[in-house]
Amino acid sequence: VDAQVVSAASDLDCSLINGERRPQSAAAGSAVRAGTLNLTGPLTLEATARADDSFLAEMMRMMEAAEGGRTRYRRIADRVSALYAPVVHLTAFVTFLGWMAIDGDWHKALTIAIAVLIITCPCALGLAVPIVQVVAARRLFERGVMVRDGSAMERLTEIDAVVFDKTGTLTLGQPRLINVADIAPDMLTAAASLGAHSRHPFSQAIAQSTDAAIVDFDAVTEVPGFGVEGRRGASVWRLGRAEWALGQDSDSAASSSWPGTILTCDGQERARFVFEDILRPGAAQTVQALEQAGKSVEILSGDTEAACRDVAETLGVRRYAAALLPSEKVARIVALAEQGHKALMVGDGLNDAPALGAAHVSIAPATAADIGRNMADLVFLHDNLDAVPLAISVSERAGTLIRQNIALAIVYNAVAVPIAILGHVTPLIAAIAMSGSSLLVIANALRLLRAGEKVTASAASAPAIGLYPKGSST
Repeated sequence: VDAQVVSAASDLDCSLINGERRPQSAAAGSAVRAGTLNLTGPLTLEATARADDSFLAEMMRMMEAAEGGRTRYRRIADRVSALYAPVVHLTAFVTFLGWMAIDGDWHKALTIAIAVLIITCPCALGLAVPIVQVVAARRLFERGVMVRDGSAMERLTEIDAVVFDKTGTLTLGQPRLINVADIAPDMLTAAASLGAHSRHPFSQAIAQSTDAAIVDFDAVTEVPGFGVEGRRGASVWRLGRAEWALGQDSDSAASSSWPGTILTCDGQERARFVFEDILRPGAAQTVQALEQAGKSVEILSGDTEAACRDVAETLGVRRYAAALLPSEKVARIVALAEQGHKALMVGDGLNDAPALGAAHVSIAPATAADIGRNMADLVFLHDNLDAVPLAISVSERAGTLIRQNIALAIVYNAVAVPIAILGHVTPLIAAIAMSGSSLLVIANALRLLRAGEKVTASAASAPAIGLYPKGSST
């Protein structure tokens, strides 16, 4: 349910709601929406909306609407099968009637009709699409991409726009300590020892920044919403927000904006910590490859303007929108469709799920929220974003092979059916010819296993994005 904080303070992970990975402080009076994760301390909440009226329920309604629109898409195999089967049987029946009218020999007429039915058996045309999709799905799976919907590869060949979420998609969404060299080793060890006692992302980043032996504190206490306090002898160590760590008034600390993380001992500053997020491996190469392929690229994010601008500038993406609600992301996808564009959505959060459903086709990383993975057509299992151009490349190659297979099946039937109708083919020869056409279609599909794709090279090291100001008190 959506709620309001009645008492206590804590840090909240709102990334599932708005894509913002930086923890948000919560105190009495703060609004908390369904889907928010509490990080550091217990909160007493008062519900402000029923479950049916909550943010989460609104998300579910938007996803149902988006998914209902996508089900209208009919796969090529379905469209072909709807026409092919009645045509085949009608042709055989007409052949039987024709030969009965010519010489009245029902045995001969029936034999020729059976030969026509066999030689035009829809195996070749029926295999033309699914065999390529099976081979393409195997090729993608070998490269760490799972296909959840067979029609997704058909739809991928039609896209002309790619829309990315930022946090957790273009970036890994995990803060990393970057000024280790500026911190005295003993201070870093003390901070890491304190940070190990907290689930706060910044504390965890500090704790993982050194392999030095842990400092033993006599007592360690986490103060929800502010930081971690440790006592060692007569000294009091604090790791957390600057005002609180320095011993300033707690009320002002609670009401201030995120001021940064410092380490203090008895109220004296000992170290400052600067964090940053890093781009997902292959992000820059992926954007470049998509633009070179003529796809428009834009970023839609619930994160802050500054964070989105940094990522967009680093990747060379000219169009981006920040601080978007889930409904606004869907509205942008719908606007693209109304303009005649077919968009691929790449996202990971709960707030991306409606947009994933509304897009022409969608991809999510395996680290995405469960609901986001369930809405996506494809899921990539590794960290590298080159799964996006890989999926497009394999799908386009598969689309070419599907068209070739359909053409082969049509040409085969255009040649074989008249010969069978004229009575020059026995049922045995018809069966051999039909099997041969099926094998030809399968062999053509297997070429996809040997074909190479133009995939962006993985970055040896991904550039960093300063989501948390460098050189400041953070």
